[in-house]
Parts: sequence; C-alpha cells; structure tokens
Amino acid sequence: MALPSVMVLPLLIIVAAGVYYIYNEVMQFMSKSLVRNKVVVITDAVSGVGTECANLFHKGGARLILCGTSWDKLESLYDSLTNDTDHRENNKRTSGQEWRDINGQERLYKTFAPKLVILDFSDLDSMEDVVAEVVECYRCVDVLICNSSMKLKAPVQSVSLELDRNIMDINYFGPSTLVKGVLPTMMSRRSGHIVLVNSIQGRLAIPFRSSYAASKHAAQAFFDCLRTEVEEYGIIISTISHTFINTSEEPPVEEQAPEPNALAAFISSQLTHGVHPSVLANEIIQTVKKRRREVVLAHPIPRVALYLRSLFPSFLFAVLAAGVKDSVLAEPMQ
Repeated sequence: MALPSVMVLPLLIIVAAGVYYIYNEVMQFMSKSLVRNKVVVITDAVSGVGTECANLFHKGGARLILCGTSWDKLESLYDSLTNDTDHRENNKRTSGQEWRDINGQERLYKTFAPKLVILDFSDLDSMEDVVAEVVECYRCVDVLICNSSMKLKAPVQSVSLELDRNIMDINYFGPSTLVKGVLPTMMSRRSGHIVLVNSIQGRLAIPFRSSYAASKHAAQAFFDCLRTEVEEYGIIISTISHTFINTSEEPPVEEQAPEPNALAAFISSQLTHGVHPSVLANEIIQTVKKRRREVVLAHPIPRVALYLRSLFPSFLFAVLAAGVKDSVLAEPMQ
C-alpha cells in the first residue's frame, strides 16, 4: 500500500533527523577514542584558549603536558583538572551507580594527571632544555598545539626594535624552535599532529598591527613549508586562522567619533570581531580529530577581505587606508 504523497515530506524529514542524530552520536563516540591516551602538548595552557583546550583533551582521556610561564597558574590549572576528575570518580563510587559518558556507555578509559613544564618563548636560550623536558615526560609527542601569542596595536614608527624582536620570539621563533625539537620523535614514529593556533592576520594585515601581523605571517609561512616537508612521514600540520579572541561575555561598548568612510569602519569592526575561547578550543580539538589541514574561523566580512586581498588588492588597500585617514582626522586636536 503506497503512502499518501502528503506523508512523504514529513517522513523524509524524520528519517533525515534520525540519520543526523545517529551520525552525531557515532562521531562523538569516535572522537573520544581519537584523543584517548594521546600525548598532547599545549603551550600557554593557562590562557583562556589553553585552559579550554586542556579541559576538552583531559575529558577525552589524553595525557597532557601543560606549558606556561607561571608555575602558580599551571598548578592552579592542574588542581582544577584533577579535582574535577576526583569529584566525578567519588560520585561514581558513593552513588552506587556506574558513571556513564554522553553516549550512555560505561566509561572505559581513565584520565591522566597532567604534567607541567615551564615554557617561556621570550627566553630562547632555555628552549633546548625545555624541549628535552617535554619529550622526557612520555618519550614521545602525539599532538603539539602551539597556542602562545603576543599582541600589539601601535603605529609602525612607535614600535621599538626590541619590541619587534620580542614579538617575533614569542609568535615565531619560539613555536618554530619547539616544533623542530619534537619533530625527530614524530618522524621516527612516522606519526604526529602539529597545530598552529595562528591568527587571520597571518593571512591578512590591517593597520596599526605591523609587528603582530609580520610575526603571524612568518609563522604561517613556516607551517605551510613544514606541511609539505613532513607529509611523507605521516605527520599532519594544521593551521587555524581566527579573528581576535574575545574573553568577555559581551563586547565592551566604545564611543566612537563618526567616521566619514562607513565602508572602512565596517570592515575594520568586522576584522576585529572576536571569537570566544571555548569556540576556538572546540575548533582546535575538532581539527585534531578530523585531521584538518587549514581552518579559517572568521565571520563573512573577514573571509571576503581575504578574497579581496588576492583578487583586488588595490581596492582593499584603498579602503583600509581611507579608514586610517578618517580615524586620524577624527582625533581631537592636542
């Protein structure tokens, strides 16, 4: 007996929803197994993004090596991760019920206490010892997440050479040195995943961020070259280009003088529109799980600007330059 035509569409919607639900459940189950027992190194783990990443990978059963410049902050993050685990284990024992994961299955993996390593990319002389300490933790590294970054917003002429060098050390020389240190172990095992949490300014530079954009462009180029060089060893190289990280729940309201060039003002505001650390951290772990090579985490306007930079650079430069001129004219006279 044939179904009435009026029932076909609702039935297709129900079937599609069911397939989508099953797909999500399967992917969530598989994603846990993909990071379970993996040795994951996170630089600047005490930052907003680093902390969110640490939580996600720790819950997935990864063996974490958390790096940062402050031992007190690293210990605080360690306590947060281990206390949360202890709390769940105590609930499992005292409630008389099995603790189950999001899929309703009994948890079959255990969480590992993170290892802590002091890492300061501004001190390149100590990098050899740091790399040795990182590798010594588990004798190997499965996933390296280069998350450290130093930001700066200032006119070119006001940035000193010392500050230029400091930004390059933290944003480029430090991560590249760490990568070179862990690469031999990955190459010998013919497996590994290195993730650069970069910035959209590694692809698109905007005014008053010359040093920052230059360091991000350098890091992007380094990882692009690295990707092709290590492909034969089975090593995955990923770059995540995101807009600015917004740590506040609501963006601060700033009073701005009216700008004659509305297009430049709109593009500038969109380029600086941030992403929340939890959103970026989720994108990082999905990048690792799905072995993505390149990710752009940005709103439509920055994406359009990237295409304009390639196809119509003169137009983009003219718009941004007009925005700079307007902002200077709008400044009050001293």
